[in-house]
Amino acid sequence: MRHCRLDLPLDHFRLLGVSPASDAQTVLRTLATRLDRSPDQGFTADTLLARAELLRSSADLLSDGERRAVYESHLTSLARGEGTVVAALEVPSSREVAGLLLLLEAGQPADCFELACRSLQPPQAPALGSSREADLTLLAGLACLEAADEAKQSRHFESAAGILRQGLQLLQRMGQVPELRECMHRELERLIPYRVLDLLSRDLAAKAERAEGLSLLEQLVVRRGGLEANSDPDFSAEEFQAFFRQIRGFLTVQEQVDLFSRWGDEGSNAADFLATTALTASGFAQRKPERIAAACDRLQASGRSGIEPLLANLHLLLGDVDTARNIFEQGANKDLKAWAARQSDDPLAQLCAYCCDWLSRDVLPGYRDLDADPDLEAYFSDRDVVAWVEREDRRRGRRFDAPSAQVSGASAAFLPSSSSGGELDGFDWSLPPVSSGLSAPDHAAPEPDYEEETPLSWRLPSLTLPRFSLPAPRLLASAVVLVLAVAGGAWLLRPRPATPPPVPSGASPALPNRPKPAGVPIQGQVKPQSQAPIAALPQGTLTPLTAAEPSETQIRSLLQAWLATKTQVLAGASLPANLDSIAREGMVERLASERRQDAANGALQTIEVSIIDLAISERTPGRIAVITRLRYSDSQRDRAGKVVGSTPSTTLRNVYVFGRDGSRWRLAASHTAD
Repeated sequence: MRHCRLDLPLDHFRLLGVSPASDAQTVLRTLATRLDRSPDQGFTADTLLARAELLRSSADLLSDGERRAVYESHLTSLARGEGTVVAALEVPSSREVAGLLLLLEAGQPADCFELACRSLQPPQAPALGSSREADLTLLAGLACLEAADEAKQSRHFESAAGILRQGLQLLQRMGQVPELRECMHRELERLIPYRVLDLLSRDLAAKAERAEGLSLLEQLVVRRGGLEANSDPDFSAEEFQAFFRQIRGFLTVQEQVDLFSRWGDEGSNAADFLATTALTASGFAQRKPERIAAACDRLQASGRSGIEPLLANLHLLLGDVDTARNIFEQGANKDLKAWAARQSDDPLAQLCAYCCDWLSRDVLPGYRDLDADPDLEAYFSDRDVVAWVEREDRRRGRRFDAPSAQVSGASAAFLPSSSSGGELDGFDWSLPPVSSGLSAPDHAAPEPDYEEETPLSWRLPSLTLPRFSLPAPRLLASAVVLVLAVAGGAWLLRPRPATPPPVPSGASPALPNRPKPAGVPIQGQVKPQSQAPIAALPQGTLTPLTAAEPSETQIRSLLQAWLATKTQVLAGASLPANLDSIAREGMVERLASERRQDAANGALQTIEVSIIDLAISERTPGRIAVITRLRYSDSQRDRAGKVVGSTPSTTLRNVYVFGRDGSRWRLAASHTAD
């Protein structure tokens, strides 16, 4: 049985839309205006007639001096808390819908929506197919949209989404006003960026809310077709880029690692680069070199040009100074080299200075839970870093005699300085304050502050990043070499064997302006007396693979040629003149560097490797990745022919990536399979 009346939470002044100070003439003029401007959303004539009757009733009371005085006395008493009168109007059930319509017109959509929903529920629900049902459903939909917009304007984004979901469910149940349901769907979609900001700006302890925020962020990126795409009509590229800059500062470093790594593995070049940065930040701040190694793998496999200085920094942080210096020397442009030369005469100090600046400017800022200084001394003094490097040496079966802790006068005199600037040829990966039209809700953490309106451009990286431009460092490593030597940690920054950690799928960068190793024997090579020398491979024995869509058999042959060549080079042979016909220069240079290091130590390696099976796991017109199982064993001998290390026969599972350069397919990268 339905209630005989409805209590509207408003008074006669607000129902009519006049001020308590309005005189009778103003009341009557307002009444005439309201009657002339009836809602045109499609309400029935009965509802509009009842609305007019309610307006006239309020106008009659407010234009009657005696009745108005009594009514105002009641309102004053209520305001002072001296009575039990509530500020509500009793509306008979016959005028219920009209009363709710006037409540909506009075600017109380949330109250209107709640009461309309209640009236559509049993036992108050109207008869199916009645005009009352149709009007109540229409009114509920209109009130829902206005209430959600009101919550959005108050920056209560989750509340707005909840109202829209409730209204959508109600209208779907009623099966009416499809145009309003479509509006609610669109509003829910438009709310996603605001909800993401709302949820991710909450305290880190709010795990469920933050997980929901991350899920919505992924939905947003999928809807637009990826970070680099622009298929979302409701969110322009400029708005999204500004929003994304803003949202990154509310993500933890682990959230960024997980999110960007997944998107990068799905083919996003921008996310792949951001994953590299997040992995480096996590590894450096948390003293986990294995994460820096993963960052190095990812960056090296990306195939971008101009990233050699960044690779040099990563190898430096892994303690692999020989590789770091080689890559920096051969890949940095002349402006960067000139800047480095101004910092110190010592090449290692130059590299440390550049690495510190890169960490402080591009790597460590921009994480919710990270507050770290680019302190190389503290990093290389950490026992976990020391243990990791020692473990890597044992895993590779290398022997190392610690160098003497001598530092040149130039290094000792290396003083810190600071300035500002620096970016990756227009790609500014720092996170200064930016306004996107979105702002953090009231409960957002005080840091980081992203509400300062500083319009800044933010561009995602293109398929090939341009070469590194001249940096202006903010922070240098003051006498890093000297400090490490005194601390007993100089061995970490030693020339190590140049074989880098395994690299993930993707194309390794081509290092420009480096001399080709074509057919030139490695200098300083010393062969043990007990081992017969191996002759250099004949010229022309490596056949390029030029098929547009090579088969597994052709890829296997190309990989076998590389493995055979690598085996013979590490056993003492010279690099073939045309090795770059089957492998990119990054792979060739790493092989040459490892052999040079062995030769300097008077060492040779005997490697036995064969392909058990091979399967193509990824294929595009310019990239092929294969998963292989290998049978592998090796041994290392010193200049006297004595075995100083070995790896027993074992089965390895590796991924090899081939890139197409012009008409040729060449080996670009390799890494251990997960």
